[in-house]
Amino acid sequence: MTDLRNAPVEAPVLESLADVEAFEQTPLAQQFPHTNSYDLFQQSAALFGDDTAIEFLLTGQRNEAPQSISFQELADRITQTANLLHTLGVNPATTVSVLLPTLPQSHPVIWGTQAAGIVNPINPLLEAEHIADIIEAAESELVVCLGPSAHSDLWQKLQSALPRLARVHTVLVVTQPHFTSGEAVLPTRPDIRVLNYDEAIAGQPAQALLSGRQFRGDQIAACFHTGGTTGHPKIAQLTHGNMAFLGQLMRVYTAHLPRHTILCGLPLFHIYGVIIQGIAAFAIGYRIVLLTPAGFRSQEGMKNFWYHIERFRIRGFSTVPTVLMALSQIPVGDADISSLKAINSGAAPLSPSFEQRFETTFDVAVSNGYGMTETTALIARAPSYQPPGSVGIRLPYSRVRVVHLHDGEVSKECGLNESGVILVRGPQVFCGYKAASDNATAWVEGDWFNTGDLGYLDEQGFLYLSGRAKDLIIRGGHNIDPAIIEECLSAHPAVASCIAIGMPDAYAGELPMAFVVLRPGQSCSVDELHRFAETHITERAAIPKRIEFIDAMPLTAVGKIYRPALRLRITEMVLRELLQDKGIEATVTGQQDKQKGLLMHVTLKTASQQALAQDLLAPLPVEVVLGTG
Repeated sequence: MTDLRNAPVEAPVLESLADVEAFEQTPLAQQFPHTNSYDLFQQSAALFGDDTAIEFLLTGQRNEAPQSISFQELADRITQTANLLHTLGVNPATTVSVLLPTLPQSHPVIWGTQAAGIVNPINPLLEAEHIADIIEAAESELVVCLGPSAHSDLWQKLQSALPRLARVHTVLVVTQPHFTSGEAVLPTRPDIRVLNYDEAIAGQPAQALLSGRQFRGDQIAACFHTGGTTGHPKIAQLTHGNMAFLGQLMRVYTAHLPRHTILCGLPLFHIYGVIIQGIAAFAIGYRIVLLTPAGFRSQEGMKNFWYHIERFRIRGFSTVPTVLMALSQIPVGDADISSLKAINSGAAPLSPSFEQRFETTFDVAVSNGYGMTETTALIARAPSYQPPGSVGIRLPYSRVRVVHLHDGEVSKECGLNESGVILVRGPQVFCGYKAASDNATAWVEGDWFNTGDLGYLDEQGFLYLSGRAKDLIIRGGHNIDPAIIEECLSAHPAVASCIAIGMPDAYAGELPMAFVVLRPGQSCSVDELHRFAETHITERAAIPKRIEFIDAMPLTAVGKIYRPALRLRITEMVLRELLQDKGIEATVTGQQDKQKGLLMHVTLKTASQQALAQDLLAPLPVEVVLGTG
């Protein structure tokens, strides 16, 4: 049995598909006996006790004194939170929405809510109307929200949202010295009970759950809003079993490493921040440095990033390509970052050439994983050796299929190295969306979840992504439903049709843009449509950064709009413009490659400009073949 207190330093396990298959010979329940998140935190408290679990940095400034929480204190606050909610009427079927930046209270709130009911973490950067939509769709009865603050408008957003939210009867207010100030009042809903969270949990017992709850692995623990293509909030329901499985599995993946410190700059409404840099890290016994309430968005935290790596002897962190792009522009200076060994990148594709350059510059290994909210953050994980372009090997006890679909049914099982739609099932796969209508196309042959992504498997079981069958735009790891843009612009009287897609961007990965066909005899300017979008789209990140007029939409043989042709068109335009801006003459063409998806060919007129062109195009999340002619 693995020593969970101090993991032995030995060879890593689960390095190949054969390793995974051998591991699966032991039944799942025997390998991973815990079936709920609460038990994992209690076990960590018993194992690691007074060791530091959390170091919170409020400002991200150098030499800032962090606020520390031990494993025992964390477990106690989780129990106190659950007991408070129990006294307020929360039961296993009650949903509690959480509107918080990253704070010392965030983890106790998230996991304490799961111990009493169902937690619904919400992106605090969303507009009030969108927040109200999510709380309504989740059927929440309580809200935990940051109090009035000069640094955040969350309290004002909640006030705006509450008149619509008839179910909500209680708001717990989270305060933080030097961050919140002012009285938490709700003039728009004077009937709502308002309690200070920290004061309220202080009077609750920390030794055991007052509810005496007996957990089941199939009980819903969390509801996460995830980008959809239906124009309404899509709520993914994750179970206690999902979370407990990932927490225990990550112990196995890291059993060869000594306990160490990681940095978390990902938001705690994001599945990766909650799971991989949350419950899994605490289950392993890591110390987590929380990089300010804004995480990677903190200017001060990012300015001093490499200093924090040195100061806390950070071994690793997880992030998204946009953050790596930003970090690549921040000089290390005299900081000693030799402790940094591993970075996990996800949420959006990472350019292989940029990845290699980042690894060389900072002497750190960057690995790509693959997962989504619906799979509790992971479908595949990279072992220590990862073939270029691969996202890793499937998780133990799960299965991955690559198929061709016709009208939602499997028409063909793809062979090795043949691209198709990725299906997955396993103990990390969620139990379905809250709205029954959202489940109609989510499942294939019963319990196979349709990821909507395209990819292929090689002979060694490594999975590769080759594109997306679904239409989501991923801007810096943030999922944008194209329907939001399309419905808005299509409502303009001059617009006949509109398609929104993601255009490649070196920093954000993708930016939303729209192709528009005008009605016969109508005229309209790009500026007018931009103003129309800004007025009518409440999700600010979804406002298109570019609008292109075209004469007609490309169609398939059966008359459907062919989005890949539009993606190819905007990608050619972006590459051509980048090169022209630097005075590089080149021919840019593209094609849909069966294996790699969108493949771009850039032929330079002058060979001497190849290095410059390479540097210019490398950060883009696009496969580019560069040559001269």
